[in-house]
Amino acid sequence: MNKRSVHRFGATFAVASAIVLAGGSVSAAEQWYTDVSKENTHYEAIKALTDQHIIRGYSENQFKPGNSIERRHAALILAKLGDFEEPTNVADVLKKFKDISEDSFYAKEMATLANANVFKGDSNGNFKPTAALTRQQMANVLVNALDLEKYDTGKKVEINLSNVGESHRRGVQILANLGLTDQLSNFRPNEPVTRGAFSSFIHRANQLQPNDYTLSLMHMNDTHARVAEMPKAITAIKEVRNEKPDALLLHGGDVFSGTLYFSEFEGQADLELMNLMGLDAMVFGNHEFDLGDSTNGHKSLANFVKGANFPVIGANIDFSKDPALKNLVSKTEFTSTPAFGEIHKGLIKEVNGEKVGIFGLTTESTAFVASPGAVEFLEYKESAEKAVAYFESQGVNKIISLNHLGFDSDPSVGNDLLLAQAVEGIDIIVGGHSHTKLSEPVIVDKKASGESKDPTVIVQADQYLTHLGTLDVEFDDQGVITGHAGKLISLKDKANDVEAAEALLKYSGKIDETFGKEIGATLEVDLPNPRSREGENSTDSVRANETALGNLITDGMLEKAKEYDPKTVIALQNGGGIRNHLNKGQVTVGAVIEVLPFGNTLSLVTLTGEEIKNTLEHSVRNVPKEEGGFLHMSGMKMTFDSSKEVGNRVQTMQVKTNDEFVDVEMDKEYVITTNAFTARGGDGFKVLGEAYENGRVTDLGLDDWVNLRDHMIKLGTVKPEIEGRIVDVNK
Repeated sequence: MNKRSVHRFGATFAVASAIVLAGGSVSAAEQWYTDVSKENTHYEAIKALTDQHIIRGYSENQFKPGNSIERRHAALILAKLGDFEEPTNVADVLKKFKDISEDSFYAKEMATLANANVFKGDSNGNFKPTAALTRQQMANVLVNALDLEKYDTGKKVEINLSNVGESHRRGVQILANLGLTDQLSNFRPNEPVTRGAFSSFIHRANQLQPNDYTLSLMHMNDTHARVAEMPKAITAIKEVRNEKPDALLLHGGDVFSGTLYFSEFEGQADLELMNLMGLDAMVFGNHEFDLGDSTNGHKSLANFVKGANFPVIGANIDFSKDPALKNLVSKTEFTSTPAFGEIHKGLIKEVNGEKVGIFGLTTESTAFVASPGAVEFLEYKESAEKAVAYFESQGVNKIISLNHLGFDSDPSVGNDLLLAQAVEGIDIIVGGHSHTKLSEPVIVDKKASGESKDPTVIVQADQYLTHLGTLDVEFDDQGVITGHAGKLISLKDKANDVEAAEALLKYSGKIDETFGKEIGATLEVDLPNPRSREGENSTDSVRANETALGNLITDGMLEKAKEYDPKTVIALQNGGGIRNHLNKGQVTVGAVIEVLPFGNTLSLVTLTGEEIKNTLEHSVRNVPKEEGGFLHMSGMKMTFDSSKEVGNRVQTMQVKTNDEFVDVEMDKEYVITTNAFTARGGDGFKVLGEAYENGRVTDLGLDDWVNLRDHMIKLGTVKPEIEGRIVDVNK
C-alpha cells in the first residue's frame, strides 16, 4: 500500500498557490477574466478558487472555461491538493508508461499520482498526458486523489450508470452520493471535462463536511488458555488491520484456566502469543484470580501483568491487600501513557485525532466463583460512574466499558445490559464472562424505566477463540452514536500466522508430553462408553442408559460444585458430551481429556422441582432410542416409563438429603450443577435456556475434564458401578 496523507480540503488548497488549471501562458489575473461573466454556471467556483490562488487564467485575462483539461494538468493540481508522498525515483515509476518519461512536463506530479494508483494509464501502457480527461475518468481521479469516499455515508443516490464504464461506476456513484453532480439521468461519462466544470467539482468538494467520526475495534473474550488457537486469531487480526490500521484490539478477560497450557505454564504461554497481537487493553476476568488460594497466591497473575506489552485494567478492583499485586497498581488511576507492568483503572487513547476512554469492570461474583484471596471487588455501577465522570472531565466523549460482567448474567451481581441501562455516558460495552455469541451488536437506548437515553452498543465474541469480533461505530461531534456495524469472524478455517506458530512450538511439545502422563489414579474395571448402532433401539448406550462412567463424571461434578455452593444437591451431564471410554489400569491425562474433550465448564443453576421434572422429561423423551441430551445424574435418582407418551414419562424423582433419598417437591427450589452447554439450553433444554436468560445460571469456569481428573485422583482406586440411578420401568 502506498503511503498517502489526505488532509481536509480547506487546509490543502492553500498550498497550491501557483497552480494553473490549464496549459498555455501563465499570468496573474490582475482583473477579472473577460470570458467568465457572473451568469456563467461555473462563475462562483472559478471566483472562489482564483481568490484562493488555486488557479490562474491565461494571458489577456482569459480563463477559457469551455476548454478541456488535460490529464497532465489534472495530475499537477491533484498532486498538490492531495499532499501525496512523492516517489524517490520518478524515472522508475514512469517506466510502466510508454509515452512519458522523467523528462516530460510535470513528470514528478504524474509519477506521484501514478504511484498512488490515482492515474493508471490505458491498456496499452500509455499515460496520454495531453489527452482530455473524460468526465468518468475525472470521477475516479477525484474520488481517489481527494479521498472523497470518507465523506460518503453509503446512502446511494439514484443515478444512471448504464453508459458508464464498469471500472468508473464506483467513482461516478460517489460523486452522485455526495451531491457533486446533478447529471443523474446522463452523466455524459465519455465527454471531456471542461476547465469550468473541473473548477466546480473541486469547489463543491471543498464544501463537503466530514462524516461522523468512526471508531473501529476488534474484540475477543473468554479465551481460557486456548493457546493453540492463537496463531489463527493473529492471522485474522492482521487481516482486519490491513483494512483498518487504527482499529483497537480489546480482550474481555478470562485468559487463565481451561487447558493443559494453563495447567503447565500458568498464563505464560498465553502471554507470549498475546504479546504478538498488538492488544490495546485487557480487563481482568474472574478466572485470572483462580490461583489466589494456592501456595504462590497470585504470583502467576502478577507475572502475567508484568510481562504484558498491553495494559490490564480494572476500575472496580481493590488490590491493596494482596502482596503479589498491590505494588503493581499505578498511582495514576487513569492514564494516556500506560506503563507496561502496571495496573490502571482505565486509559485514554488517541485514535485518529479523537480521545477514546476505556475502563474495565470485573464481575463481583469473582469473590465466590474464583479464589481472589485478599483482592476485593467493588460495586460495578458506582465504579463505572466514577470512570465516566473522570473521562468527561478530560473532554472525552467516546467511552468504552471493557467488561467481564456477562451479557445477561446474574442481575444480583450485575451484567452488561443492566450497566447500559443504568450508567449514562458509556458508548460501547465490550463484554465477556457469559461466553455469549452476539452475532450482531445489541443496542440499549432506554433506561430501566423505559426513558430514552443515548445508545450504548454491546458486543461479545463467543468463547475459546472460535471468533474474532469486529465493530465500527460512528459518532457525531457531541460523541453520540449515530451508526454502527459489527460481526463475528470465524477463526476455524484461518491459516496459522507463521511467527505465532513458531512461538507456539516452545510450549506445544510439553503439552504433547503431558498428554501421556499418568494422573495418579487406577481404574479397577473398564469403563465403556457404549453406543447403539444407527437405526436400532438402544439396549446399552451412554445416550439412553445409566452408565458407570456417567456416574463417575457426575459424582465429580457434584463434589466440585459443593465446594463453591454447598447447597448444590444434583449434578447432570448430557450423554452426548461423554465421548470416549476409560480402560482398566493407570489413567492418563490424555485419556481423561478424550472422555470430555469439549472444554465445557461447570455451571450452577437454580430450578424448581417442577422445572427439574420438565428437564428430565426432555432427557428421556426419545428412550429407548439414543439422544445426546440424555442426562446422567448424581445426588438424585429417577424412574420413568418409556412406553408412555412424551412429556409424561417421569414416574418418580428423589433427591439425596442427609444420606437419604426423598421425593423432589414441585414448588421447592434446588441448586443443581451441569456443564455450561447444557446450562445454556443446549440439546434443546428449553427450561434450562430460560433459566439462563433469567440470570439463574452461574458459570464457575471449572473445566469438566479437570473436575473428573481431580475426582479420580482423590479416589485413588476407582471402581464406579451402575447403581439404579436411572431406571426405565418398561424394561
